[in-house]
Amino acid sequence: MIHIQKADRSHVKGIKKVCSEGYWATYKEIYAKEYIERVIEEFYNEERILQEVTTSDRYWGGYYVAVEKGEVLGAGGGGMIREAEGELFVLYLDPSRRNEGIGTLLLEAITQQQKEEFHAGKQWVSVQKGNEKGIPFYEARGFLYESEQPVYGNEEGEYRSLRYSRTI
Repeated sequence: MIHIQKADRSHVKGIKKVCSEGYWATYKEIYAKEYIERVIEEFYNEERILQEVTTSDRYWGGYYVAVEKGEVLGAGGGGMIREAEGELFVLYLDPSRRNEGIGTLLLEAITQQQKEEFHAGKQWVSVQKGNEKGIPFYEARGFLYESEQPVYGNEEGEYRSLRYSRTI
């Protein structure tokens, strides 16, 4: 049985694994190898993840994990970007466990946190243009396209992110 819970120190290696593998699986056909490696090194290293599971506030609500038999199958997190607006910053799964509802369970937990703890009424997510795994997932959960912008850390500007929002 899959359990969704707030992550703690014991989940750091599992978060690193699912986020790194999920990032590669999602973007290997879209981004350059060097860009993928740079993002994974910056965001999905054990030191940063440890800090992010031991610290949370309204701007970073902490990681939530999907765990089955002690193994992390998925991880996600978000925070508030304005007074009543939250954002999903990260959501990745073990690539072999897609289409089992795990992403939906994690999104629901993060959404619940944003609504209950931070009083969010709107939720945002950025999805890479051409991400045919993420776009249908978010659209099926009520997110509507709003705009397009450059992807974080992409100085050359060839990668574009689509901004979606929904009322929660």
